[in-house]
Amino acid sequence: MSNSSGKGEIREVPVSWEALEDAFENNSPEVHSYLHLDTGEVIRIVDGIADPAMHARVSTDSQYLRIDPVSSREQYRWMERFIDSVEESVLRSELVRAIDGKGAFRRFKDVLMNYPVDRERWFTFRSDRLRACMEAWLTAHGIDPVARPSWQVPSADEVKENVQQQEADNPGRQSRAAIADTHRAKAHEMVDLLPARELDAALAYLEFLRERKHTPRAQAKAVEAPTVSESDDDGDDGDGDDDGDESASGAKPDVPAN
Repeated sequence: MSNSSGKGEIREVPVSWEALEDAFENNSPEVHSYLHLDTGEVIRIVDGIADPAMHARVSTDSQYLRIDPVSSREQYRWMERFIDSVEESVLRSELVRAIDGKGAFRRFKDVLMNYPVDRERWFTFRSDRLRACMEAWLTAHGIDPVARPSWQVPSADEVKENVQQQEADNPGRQSRAAIADTHRAKAHEMVDLLPARELDAALAYLEFLRERKHTPRAQAKAVEAPTVSESDDDGDDGDGDDDGDESASGAKPDVPAN
C-alpha cells in the first residue's frame, strides 16, 4: 500500500537527497523505503529483518510516503545510453558485451573499474538521471524540497541564555549554582540576626563544618573507628590476659607477716 500526500497542496519537506537517492536506486523486492513528510528522513524496511507489525504501521501512516524505486529496466536503459556516449571503441565494445545476459549490472561496473575516468563519468551520468526521477516524483506528490537545517555548535553566550530561559520557564527547577547562591544569601541573613556574643560560637561551628567537608573519606573512617590491629594491641596490653595467667597457675599474692 502506497501512501500519498494530499492532492492540490504543496508541502515543504527538508529532503535528505543522499538517502532518497539510495532509495530510488535500490529496487530489491524485499526492500521498502519511505519518506517522512515532516523530517525528510528516509527509512528502509527489509522483509525478514524488520518487524512486520512495524512495517504495517508505517505503510498506513499518513506521515510516511512510499518511495517507488527506479525499475531495473529503466536503469538498464541508462547503461545503454551511456554506452552510446562512449567515444573509445574498445571500451564501448567491452561494455556492449558486458550488458548482454544475466549479471549485466555487475559486469558493467567491473569493466569500468579499468577505466577510472569513464567510471567517474558514469557516476555523474547515473546521478543526473536519478536526480531527474526524484524531482519528478516529488513534484507528482506535491512536495517542495527545501534545504535541511544544519547543526552548529552553540556559543557560550547562547548556552547561558538558554539556561537562563529554562530557569525562567521552570522556576521550580534551579541549577546547582542558583541553589548555592540561595543558601549563601540565607546564611548571611542568619548571621546578621545573631547577637554579638554568639558570633564566636557560630564561627567555630562553621570552621568545624569546613574541616569535615574537606576531610578525605578514608581519613574520616580511620579517625572514627580503630583498625583491627589497634584493637588486638590493646587486648594484648590489657590486664585481662595477665589476670587469666595468674588464675591458671594458682599463684597467690604475698601476704606480709605480722
